[in-house]
Amino acid sequence: MSRSSLSRTVEILSDARYVQAESPRWDGRDGTLAWIDMATGAFHRGRFADGRVVPEAAVVVGAQIGAPVPLVAEGAGWAVAVDQGLVHVSDAGTVSPLATDVARAGDYMNDGGADPFGRFWVGSQAMPRDPHCSLWSFDSRGVPTERLSGVTVSNGLSFDRSGSTLYYIDTLPHRSIEAFDVAPDGRLSNRRTVCRVDGGNPDGMTIDQEGLLWVAVWDAGEVRRYSPDGALVETIALPATRPTAVALVDRLLVVTTASVGLAHPAEADGALLGVEVEVGGSPALPWAGTPPTADTAHSAAVGEVA
Repeated sequence: MSRSSLSRTVEILSDARYVQAESPRWDGRDGTLAWIDMATGAFHRGRFADGRVVPEAAVVVGAQIGAPVPLVAEGAGWAVAVDQGLVHVSDAGTVSPLATDVARAGDYMNDGGADPFGRFWVGSQAMPRDPHCSLWSFDSRGVPTERLSGVTVSNGLSFDRSGSTLYYIDTLPHRSIEAFDVAPDGRLSNRRTVCRVDGGNPDGMTIDQEGLLWVAVWDAGEVRRYSPDGALVETIALPATRPTAVALVDRLLVVTTASVGLAHPAEADGALLGVEVEVGGSPALPWAGTPPTADTAHSAAVGEVA
């Protein structure tokens, strides 16, 4: 397995520890960071200051929270996958439904992200584990289209710059990164395996400006960088056992981690971690939808979640 020949220093970025932090997103509108805690149903936002992530707001949006994506305009809030559908979370903490009853009862939305055309792609996961879930794309009206069936645990998802290739992880049972060709209308074809991820479970994923893939490997305590043809380019060892997802904030690789299920969590388990790398990334692609009207909204508490 390829190990980094470079000197890497992994820093703890957060004072808080989360049960299952996931889905970090760099907001290109204002430079802040968003992430979730899957175990508490909370959507978090914070800013970077003096080498740390300083929390600014947290909103509990549902029992089972998945991935967030920003809307296009500054101040327009976020679309967040939650339970069996999507909600909109305004910057003031107002939560409004966007799509309901998309995933089947008993399943819930998990990881996702936007493509360069403004569609929000998000997949569900099955509890207990069984390959009956799906990957959908949501258009600017919030209308879902099923793109892939037979999914068990929909996880990492990244598009190349053109949007013509989707890199995708259905964690179980194959523990692999796959690729698809993407037609302009979002249809997927030419499914192929990029590589198998051994030694742990591949989870969240991001793509850098050279088109290489960074993958968090749950239970391996590692983040790995793979080429588009599946070559393992680098492995970064982490002080946390269960990294969940990654984002590139320019050249800062931000790693969310979990403490869930660990009998004796270490200092870094559940923290947000950061490590400087040579090739940067871009802000999270936005969803092309618009905020709901006021009569569909209900307010949620804004503030830090215990």
